[in-house]
Amino acid sequence: MLDLLANKWAALAIGAMEDGPQRFGALQRRLQGVSPKVLTRTLRRLEDHGFVDRTVYPAVPLHVEYALTPLGHSVAEPLGQVRAWVENHLDETGPSGAEDRADATDSGAVRAGPRR
Repeated sequence: MLDLLANKWAALAIGAMEDGPQRFGALQRRLQGVSPKVLTRTLRRLEDHGFVDRTVYPAVPLHVEYALTPLGHSVAEPLGQVRAWVENHLDETGPSGAEDRADATDSGAVRAGPRR
């Protein structure tokens, strides 16, 4: 379950649907950078696990909406907190931290690697 929810696109898709049902094209525009294939796979996985409902409206052209289920709404809040934490600490994480560790090692300091 953590693998599904920790996925970048799944977490962002859940956040995008917090305001209500979304059509596929609207989701793709909100999630800039996601390919249609990856978004389709992500929405299917979320639907398979009970986080998203897919509703097809019989119109021409076909109208499909994706909406969070009660389970999806319940996970949206903690995922939102994780997203907020990442946004607030982005400058403290990432490659610059790895460069700092490499500089310390080059200077003769011995540092333990990351815990696994």
